[in-house]
Amino acid sequence: MLSTQQKAFYNENGYLKVEQAVTPEQLDELRRITYDLLEQAREVTETNDVFELDTGHSRETPRLTRIKLPHKQHPYFWEILRGSGVTEVLTDLLGPDTMLQTSKLNTKAPGGGAAVEWHQDWAFYPHSNDSMLAFGLMLEDVDKANGPLQVIPGTHQGPILSHHANGVFCGAIDPVDPLFEADKAVTLTGKAGDMTVHHARILHGSAPNLSDRNRMILFYECHAADAWPLLGAGSYIHSLGQTRLWNDLNERLITGKLCLTPRMEQVPVTIPLPPAPDASSIFRSQQSGGAKSAFA
Repeated sequence: MLSTQQKAFYNENGYLKVEQAVTPEQLDELRRITYDLLEQAREVTETNDVFELDTGHSRETPRLTRIKLPHKQHPYFWEILRGSGVTEVLTDLLGPDTMLQTSKLNTKAPGGGAAVEWHQDWAFYPHSNDSMLAFGLMLEDVDKANGPLQVIPGTHQGPILSHHANGVFCGAIDPVDPLFEADKAVTLTGKAGDMTVHHARILHGSAPNLSDRNRMILFYECHAADAWPLLGAGSYIHSLGQTRLWNDLNERLITGKLCLTPRMEQVPVTIPLPPAPDASSIFRSQQSGGAKSAFA
């Protein structure tokens, strides 16, 4: 699906925009399921295993930061990952054997929906190699007003900046870090059905949603099957035990086959410990860990 030029751009810059990664029919179904889930959130009064609530949430005015693990909430999210243009981009960039790290549907509520402070995904889950990326499939049009993703090109080839504050892993960089060059940021807007791709090591973030519309982006974080997580990384798989871990690995296989011989590369690693007081999500880690905002 990707041209030679697109692959070269991604390798050099660490990000890519792919227009209309899914068909109109697939997009319609994804939106239908998502809005059904948003309706269900009206009956929820506190954050749970499915919905992470934003400040001001109520039955009359549902406000979410995200729907957790959408591929576990409805099988169609998994079908899209395994059988659509998304899959083609995945194998074009990571090869034939690929795994799902996690998924999330960030619904960033209108009128001030929470910002995601600048960070590198790699800081949360270092692996044996960095063949890792995230897709951001836009379920509605995304413009500059509703908190689009921003990236700093080329930072996937540089150092991993400190994501610690107050002695804990807060999941965000300090905006006064001399290696943080905000003036080089690129804003990624697009139409519903468009998809962004960003490398796990690239610096990225998103401002609050100041529009009157939800900013709905379906994120899939994926990696090559020969990239194995390091102990201490922020991943639920470490608490499973061997049998459940094996079953979980098979459940998260997207394409190809599992790999039991991790590929070891010389990559920068800092283990994301100790955790913030509330490390249940990036929003909670940044808030409870005392991360400084670059969007204030």
